[in-house]
Amino acid sequence: MTDRALRIEEFLQQAGWAGCKRIPLAADASFRRYDRLAMGETRAVLMDAPPPREDVRPFIRLAEHLSALEYSAPKLLAADAENGLLLLEDLGDDTFTRLLSDGADEATLYRLATDLLIDLHRRPPDEAVPEGLSPYDDGRLVEEASLLTEWYFPAACGHAVPEATAREFRDIWRMALRHARNVPESLVLRDYHVDNLMRLPDRSGVAACGLLDFQDAVRGPVTYDLVSLVEDARRDIEDGLAAEMKNRYLDAFPGLDRHAFEASMAVLGAQRHAKVIGIFTRLCHRDGKPGYLAHIPRVWRLLERSCEHPALAAIRHWLDAHIPAAQRVVPQESGR
Repeated sequence: MTDRALRIEEFLQQAGWAGCKRIPLAADASFRRYDRLAMGETRAVLMDAPPPREDVRPFIRLAEHLSALEYSAPKLLAADAENGLLLLEDLGDDTFTRLLSDGADEATLYRLATDLLIDLHRRPPDEAVPEGLSPYDDGRLVEEASLLTEWYFPAACGHAVPEATAREFRDIWRMALRHARNVPESLVLRDYHVDNLMRLPDRSGVAACGLLDFQDAVRGPVTYDLVSLVEDARRDIEDGLAAEMKNRYLDAFPGLDRHAFEASMAVLGAQRHAKVIGIFTRLCHRDGKPGYLAHIPRVWRLLERSCEHPALAAIRHWLDAHIPAAQRVVPQESGR
């Protein structure tokens, strides 16, 4: 038995789960692993997040904060934060992804997810955002967008991006991000999409929407999570459904400037898509997870569509000059 396996056994014993049945759950893009635990009719979920790659303390903080706001984050049953082990409430199997694949009504699920954002953003920022939470500042957003030049560019173009070209990319992003700030700020969960949302049929209102994978939350523009939801890197969403959700959100906030909101959505959508293209390439080339490459064509389409907004004209021109359409390809896997 490895040291890590022994530590997990000790944790489970201390938590009263010695001898439980363990069933691996689906992995994600991080270094975390999850097991469903069963002891008789009782269920729980083990999060194994080995340090130093992972730190469970932000998850604990955000889970407790969201629960205090009466949202359905998993309740914490036991914790060994130093060793990256958590025992969590089992919210079941009904992720939006699974429900959609089984034929659930798409619009109903997306309305529930949009309504949760509306409820969250109606709260005063000091209530919605935990004290001291990091801001989603321009430096961080530019660094994330630059994953496109750091990882995708060399994989697709065959050579590292010249420093002057990378610097130009960063500079025009700083200019574009001014348009992202002309909306209110709130809690940004950051990975708000169907893989990380669940339907909890025994709960009502927005509490029926279970929340997963929120440990990277920040304070930032309210548009970020909505664009994450309706411009999903992993699945196609009809334009009509995306427009319905945007209008549903805007109807709840009649004082919002619609043009400013749309510009903010376009800029943050483009930033997220550039980041995701870089991350999916990195997952393959650094972490040995090539499965995410299949989504890159979709994310390029989303990025190109975002760049049709006038606020992103300079980004569009940079992409056309340095990663033209012929080079917007799925990178080869490492070693091929």
